[in-house]
Amino acid sequence: MRISYYLLFFILISLSGYSCTEDEPTGPDSSDFDRQAMLKNWADHIIIPAFASFAVYTDELNAAGDSFSSDPTLQGLEDLREAWEEAYLAFQHVSMFEMGNAMDFRNYLNIYPTCISEININRSSEEKCIPEIQDNIEQGSYNLALPEQIDAQGFPALDYLLYGLAESDDDLLEYYTTHEHAGAYRTYITDLTARIDFLTGSVSSYWQNEYRDDFVQNTGNGANASVDMMVNDYILYYEKALRAGKVGIPAGVFSGTPLSTHVEAYYHANLSKELLLKALDAAQNFFNGKHFNSDDTGESLKTYLDYLNTIKKGSDLSNLINNQFETARNEIQALDDNLAEQVESNNSQMLSAYDKLQLNVVYMKTDMLQALNINVDYIDADGD
Repeated sequence: MRISYYLLFFILISLSGYSCTEDEPTGPDSSDFDRQAMLKNWADHIIIPAFASFAVYTDELNAAGDSFSSDPTLQGLEDLREAWEEAYLAFQHVSMFEMGNAMDFRNYLNIYPTCISEININRSSEEKCIPEIQDNIEQGSYNLALPEQIDAQGFPALDYLLYGLAESDDDLLEYYTTHEHAGAYRTYITDLTARIDFLTGSVSSYWQNEYRDDFVQNTGNGANASVDMMVNDYILYYEKALRAGKVGIPAGVFSGTPLSTHVEAYYHANLSKELLLKALDAAQNFFNGKHFNSDDTGESLKTYLDYLNTIKKGSDLSNLINNQFETARNEIQALDDNLAEQVESNNSQMLSAYDKLQLNVVYMKTDMLQALNINVDYIDADGD
């Protein structure tokens, strides 16, 4: 009998040794973390200030659009281009936040390329996208609030109108001065800038005056809780808009064929890498709870993971994620400023950058969500 008791004791000890792995959280329960403190940091120090700042840029963009439309000169064109570029860069700090009344915010402001038909990722890199905005201008009848108009507005449409109409600035300016539809072209510019400014102001005001308190008070742990929804939106943005949209699709990851025409800001593609880096900065800052335009930090996904003592491969998961952000950034900084030219000249470097971004999809979407006890609430159709 004594042998049986000893045998049972060793079996139980052996089983308990396999009950967990080094990759599982070994700290407190995820529900014990102060989720409201994290929500307050997100709302008060990241999201609301970022939208307020972006609204300043869109207001300046709208003013530049009005000025150019009233007096279409080369100087006015340069001023409008500068305002467009600054606003486009500022947009990268708010693009990931699509909660509340911002559900379609990114779609209306940044669907690219600008096409007359649905985006076809099998289009060859030599085949240029036919802008639907040409039809809108020539017909003079359109409603930019309609879903079918999402690829005929926003920053990509302005990219085409400010850089893609002609090879030289003098020839481009003729579309706004002597062209048979010059008045319609000028009107379309003001319609686009006014709509960007209106949508931004609406979202910024909604977050400040209506949604903030509901967002912060919804501290539960479930599909409709603020943390769960925000984390899902954040990972969806990183995976689909940043990793796939800015790098993977142009590099041909999903089509098997490089698509240089599908880079962000295609007609002024020297901006494309800067937009990507700005978006990467914003994504990492959010992960770390870094206050907008400040070095201060607050409760965040990083502190949440650290609170849970989440370990993977013998290291803190938060460190692995931050290190991978840096690895991806280094890879991207080595790319050509013009990502379209990078795809055409040496696409292997774009594919390498994609791979570096992809590893953080695994860390965040699999390891982080498991540690935080959050379920994925969107459909993944690209096999990640």
